[in-house]
Amino acid sequence: MLQDRLGLSERRACQIAGQHRSTQRHEPPRACDDGPLRRRLREISRERPRWGYRRAHARLREEGWCLNRKRTQRLWREEGLRVPQRRRKRQRLGGSTVPAKRLAAERPNQVWALDFQFDQTADGRILKLLHVVDEYTREALAIECERRIDADATVRVLDRLVAARGRAPEQIRCDNGPELTANALRDWCRFNQAGSSYIEPGSPWQNPYVESFGSRVRDELLAVELFDSLAEAKLLVEDWRIDYNANRPHSALGMLAPARFAEIWRERHAHGPPVEPPVVASLRSPCGLAPRGDDATTLRTTPTHRLSQEVDR
Repeated sequence: MLQDRLGLSERRACQIAGQHRSTQRHEPPRACDDGPLRRRLREISRERPRWGYRRAHARLREEGWCLNRKRTQRLWREEGLRVPQRRRKRQRLGGSTVPAKRLAAERPNQVWALDFQFDQTADGRILKLLHVVDEYTREALAIECERRIDADATVRVLDRLVAARGRAPEQIRCDNGPELTANALRDWCRFNQAGSSYIEPGSPWQNPYVESFGSRVRDELLAVELFDSLAEAKLLVEDWRIDYNANRPHSALGMLAPARFAEIWRERHAHGPPVEPPVVASLRSPCGLAPRGDDATTLRTTPTHRLSQEVDR
């Protein structure tokens, strides 16, 4: 300090430095819950190493802690907890005809999105994962993990989901992979009166919800766990799917878990008038794009989740 180095009095040193003398004696007060709160943040960071302070804040509020987001952020940084770094988005090459506004479902079971993902076990053998996501509630309806998944296996997964949920979706959104363009899936859609919405070849951004879900699976599970066998992979994948639906806050749902969001939606619509499902032909694009047939129908857009807005209030 300037006072100790030059042998000056405290009054003179503060006068030279241009600061008030009370700053030399003031000790910042600490909240009574500061210690337990810091310990809980460290526990959350150990349990969820890929979470940032926003999801940690949502978890603390669910547990009954009374604090705002800025305090959580300050303590998170003071504890030296790792904040996931932003990854630079890869620039798309060529012109895109995709509308700027994303097509979105307006109720549960309206659109199911399908996509495949690959990994491998410790012996180098391939693992193939089939993701089925409800675009409105963001629920992971299924993550099928096998060595090989063809069109017939995809249809069996959809049949199992329809039997469990009591109804088929109004639309299936998927890419043009060989498993998804086969006659087996087309026949399943026709027999279950479900429309099929295929994205343009080489345009994964037209299927954004399941692509984003796949990135979460890769980041939080596949890039962390080394599977010794297919049985171990199936067990860990299913445990992660259940935890994702029940416990993981989703930013698009007002920081609610997908299962909780779906439960709130069902409670609010349980006693209301029945909603007649619209016919497939009535679904249209907000940008005036004409449908290209039964296999390329689009949906109307909603800029945000209306239910999440009501929950935030």
